[in-house]
Amino acid sequence: MSTVKHKILVLSGKGGVGKSTFSAHLAHGLSEDENRQIALLDVDICGPSIPKIMGLEGEQVHQSGSGWSPVYVEDNLAVMSVGFLLGSPDDAVIWRGPKKNGMIKQFLRDVDWGEVDS
Repeated sequence: MSTVKHKILVLSGKGGVGKSTFSAHLAHGLSEDENRQIALLDVDICGPSIPKIMGLEGEQVHQSGSGWSPVYVEDNLAVMSVGFLLGSPDDAVIWRGPKKNGMIKQFLRDVDWGEVDS
């Protein structure tokens, strides 16, 4: 995450309030400036909806020596979600506590975003 210049966190203690929808719209809006490199990280482990919202269902991430490579919606909009790691969009991850926190830490540490503005 050290290569990401600006970070915007969207969160709420309640589910179903539009965090993923808002995040997707914000990322698309920011990416309209083609000179910006935008990254969207979906850490909703239990119900990752960003792949569906962004039209990326069925995409998979690839791992290299520099980490996981995100999926690109456009040349300047990269997305990473646990949804890309599941076998099917209907699969659920029911991790709690340390395992869930470990996956979030791995996303923050191991995704190779390159140089990103937001």
